[in-house]
Amino acid sequence: MNTLSRRGFIGKVALAGAALGFPNIIPATALARGGKASPNSKVNVALIGCGSRSKYALTYNRYEKSVVVAVCDPVKSRRLTRKQELNGCDDYADFRQVLARKDVDAVHIATSDHWHVPISMMAARAGKDMYCEKPLGISIEQDKKSRAIVEKHKRMFQYGAQQRSIQHVRMGIELALNGHIGEVKEAFVWAPRGHSGGTLEKTPVPADFDYDMWLGPAPKAPFCVDRCMNSGSASNGIFHIHDYAIGFVAGWGAHPADMLQWWLDNAGVPNMPVSCEAKGVIPTEGLFNTLTHWDAQFVYPGGLKMRFMDDETANKEKPHPGVAGGHGTLFVGSEGWVQVNRGGWMTSTEQLRLKAKDPGSKRLPVSRGQIENFVDSVLSREQPVDNLHSAVRSDILCHLIDISVRTGKKLEWDNKKETIVGNAKAVKMMCRDMRRPWKLEA
Repeated sequence: MNTLSRRGFIGKVALAGAALGFPNIIPATALARGGKASPNSKVNVALIGCGSRSKYALTYNRYEKSVVVAVCDPVKSRRLTRKQELNGCDDYADFRQVLARKDVDAVHIATSDHWHVPISMMAARAGKDMYCEKPLGISIEQDKKSRAIVEKHKRMFQYGAQQRSIQHVRMGIELALNGHIGEVKEAFVWAPRGHSGGTLEKTPVPADFDYDMWLGPAPKAPFCVDRCMNSGSASNGIFHIHDYAIGFVAGWGAHPADMLQWWLDNAGVPNMPVSCEAKGVIPTEGLFNTLTHWDAQFVYPGGLKMRFMDDETANKEKPHPGVAGGHGTLFVGSEGWVQVNRGGWMTSTEQLRLKAKDPGSKRLPVSRGQIENFVDSVLSREQPVDNLHSAVRSDILCHLIDISVRTGKKLEWDNKKETIVGNAKAVKMMCRDMRRPWKLEA
């Protein structure tokens, strides 16, 4: 019998491809040695979800260490558009076909929020690493189960809160970490408010749209354009319908909350609250039914207080001079303050800003870009800049706000058990039902 070793087979395939003029793309998993991939291998990435957030996947083909080999979306026109932009890679309507491919090393999940965790969990079981757009899950239970499965299968997970790869954000947080603003006893987080409205007018499902696959684990619902087809618009129903998301409190709030969590996880202080008390507005008319406005007070062990608001409330209340603009994270210390956001940063004095060039011994990881950092982690097997543990913690903050508003109660949080205590209704809201046959397997 003419047998060929795995190494020999891969080598002959590579030589044959070179002789025929084919690009020499070998999956990183095929060349892995001792837990790390060969420096000459590329990470083969599959894009799952081809809506507005998927445009960032073009970065994979610009980075010399990765390439997109497949795209997937239940809307044929969307996936074909991305396919053309990504040099004619394979396209699929069903993500399970993508996960079955042995040559796919990693997936970039850019679906609507209600699919983030189910696909992440199935990807982990299939041996794929994953980049998941924010927010994480649509329930606290989903967050916790995704973490358990990703850990069990030893997969790399990068959260799509890209501010951790922005230099001025890192520099500003390092000022707070190294004591340049004194002891931090107060923090503020704010993000763009949500949207109300949305028409319930039924329209025929487009011929190229597998609507049932798009719904997936969400409840059965009649098709209408505002529910899921306004891709690229902030008023897209996928952000503001509670069956698919918890609204901009997480969809946008994940970004400034993640910046707060980056500090919390590195400051040597308790990194989760003991209580959350929130008030807010939920539309009662129209299709959209997630929070449009919110104002939440968090208390942490040790005395840290954090206020998390929508931007309209934040700029109207103006609780501190550093609260300004549509989104941001503000750290208030005994000797000064620093505010960071996607577009820039502010400090209480110019002298404080100058210290950012050499802030001290506490340094945060330097990332050239969120996607590039993820690819590097797939190859090195070292944790990326925004790992799943941190993502779960910051996402829980958003869920506590949503649940507090919906119950009208102050919530007590047991971080050791990772559960709400003393409120049975609120505990029940930590979970979501899933439409059969979809389910979250522990």
